[in-house]
Amino acid sequence: MTEGGLRYEERVSVARLHALLELLPRVLDQGMAEVGLTSFEFTLLEALHEAPDHRLRMSALASRTNATLPRLSRVVTGLEKRGLVVRAACAEDGRATNAVLTDSGERVHLDARPVYERVVRTFVLADLDDADVAGLSRLTFAILSRLDPDRRMAVTAESPCAADPAPKTCAADPAPTTCAADPVPIIRPTPVDVGS
Repeated sequence: MTEGGLRYEERVSVARLHALLELLPRVLDQGMAEVGLTSFEFTLLEALHEAPDHRLRMSALASRTNATLPRLSRVVTGLEKRGLVVRAACAEDGRATNAVLTDSGERVHLDARPVYERVVRTFVLADLDDADVAGLSRLTFAILSRLDPDRRMAVTAESPCAADPAPKTCAADPAPTTCAADPVPIIRPTPVDVGS
């Protein structure tokens, strides 16, 4: 940073980021409207689809979807009313509640996947080549790493694919359990140095 404040290029970059953050969720939601889901609901269903036995603890699901527990709970309630998800007590840990994808939820997810992919390719990836996508991933990860330095959100945790992170165990758990809904532990990397 310079003594005189942000440089012109810095101001433009931040203004564009603000615009992206404002426009992208709405555009994704509009595109997903044809299948009756919001982008966030699709992300939630996808996280459950990819989980062992299609179930995750609510805390792990919040991490996978980068949501707060209250927001996640509201969305899960709505999906429960539609028969797409059910909540179930974790048999191995009475303190935990699992979200479980129903057969109907699985069908809706699979039907929605091509729509989501089309919307993302149209509005996010259309004019980007492989190098641009890699650059976008690097830049967004660098910013997210500063916003989530403790790496509580799964998207900021290093894993074989940063865009599809493995869930983490809850640090509050006194000992590992063998519950199928428990997330897989990951190694926390040191923060990325993005230079100056």
